[in-house]
Amino acid sequence: MLFALMMVLIPVVVPNVSWGMTDAEAINVSGRQRMLSQRMMKNYLMLGADVKAAEAQRQLDSAVALFESQFLSLRDYAPTDVINKRLDAVEALWLPHREAILAAPNRDDAVPLMQENLSLLKACDDVVKAIEAHSGIASGYLVNISGRQRMLSQKIAKAYLAIYWRVEDPRLEEEFNAAIDLFEGALEELEAADDNTVALEVALNRVRNQWRFSQSGFKLGSDGRYVPTVISVTTESILKKMDDITGQYAAVMQRQQMVASGE
Repeated sequence: MLFALMMVLIPVVVPNVSWGMTDAEAINVSGRQRMLSQRMMKNYLMLGADVKAAEAQRQLDSAVALFESQFLSLRDYAPTDVINKRLDAVEALWLPHREAILAAPNRDDAVPLMQENLSLLKACDDVVKAIEAHSGIASGYLVNISGRQRMLSQKIAKAYLAIYWRVEDPRLEEEFNAAIDLFEGALEELEAADDNTVALEVALNRVRNQWRFSQSGFKLGSDGRYVPTVISVTTESILKKMDDITGQYAAVMQRQQMVASGE
């Protein structure tokens, strides 16, 4: 029954989580945890601002369930004490955050909750970096930063929703612009990667086109005209595309790891 419930709660971005995951899969899955942290916060804000509320509630419930499931699979995978300690840090933050993120949205609670959420994001990022370092495969970096693009799509949407909902935090504008700049820089880096296959080049070009369209919506906010529904839809599209690209980079890494090990 629990397995059936988890299958119902899995979001549109369907991961391939296995209990015997490889290093490449572990970077992908741990990177998805970063994305889920921002997705949950975005959904909380969508509910508070009454933007696509029914969909936001479904996404929030799915994200919480998937975060829990993936955390267990990463615990099972963890090959070193360093990675286990990084997971300990995530767990310590996650347990109280889970309760708060599922509570009824309150604008007065949003600022401290968003800061707590950023701490969870950093702890998740530390896990990704530890797994990448453990793998010893250079292409693990591409899995990491392509997976980070998924997170940035949700972080951008989260900051936009917070600004739209008039959350009183002077750091929001800076966070929003920094996430946009980081996404652009990483996209350029991925487009220039030597390990790109033809399929990856095509997929990255599609992301580039979607990204250009999204940026036009970002600029409207500077004039006081907000389009939260448009931004939620376009960033969701980018998330799906980057999830597929991250999976492709994970496959490249896995092949290289097999060659390096002589398999």
